[in-house]
Amino acid sequence: MKKPKGSSKSTKPAWKKLIKPAILVSIGIAIAFPLFSMSYFTMVRTSTPQFCAWCHEIQFAYDTWKTSTHVNNPQGFVADCMDCHLPAPHDTFNFFYAKTAHGIKDIIIHFTQDEYDHEKTRLAAYASFKNEQCQKCHRNLLYIPDKRGAMLAHRAVVYARPGYEKRCVDCHKDLVHNARQLYQYKQYRDTYRGLGL
Repeated sequence: MKKPKGSSKSTKPAWKKLIKPAILVSIGIAIAFPLFSMSYFTMVRTSTPQFCAWCHEIQFAYDTWKTSTHVNNPQGFVADCMDCHLPAPHDTFNFFYAKTAHGIKDIIIHFTQDEYDHEKTRLAAYASFKNEQCQKCHRNLLYIPDKRGAMLAHRAVVYARPGYEKRCVDCHKDLVHNARQLYQYKQYRDTYRGLGL
């Protein structure tokens, strides 16, 4: 008796057909999960202010950040280095690109420059800031019930007329990375001014 054309000599049970794909998927998970975990762990660990402060060039920035209102405020909020200097993490490609570019730049500066000019670096950083970087944390700018002037000033920035665009750092340029004698708390700013600090 002849076998019909197209039929195989032996038909495999369905569970045998799934063995090879299941093994490949298992191997993929076994390799991908540790790689993803190590990458995530490295990204998180290298995004802390303490990690940034390992470079002696960044130590001044770290010390002046610790004394600023970005760390010391009545709300208990802390803005880390990456909050201001990098795009939002949910913008994954730009975040990793900027993080890598900053890291490479810092390493090159570490090994090629004899003297690190903090003021020049600070001004260059301020020149590159976009409002979106500040607004990652400062999202409720138009509802400041106790300060109507601030609310109106922020409205002019958030909803700027063409030709009248402003950046957050145009007004808020001395918040961070300035040498201070004392830890600055926003709620005591008038007291500091009275003491001449």
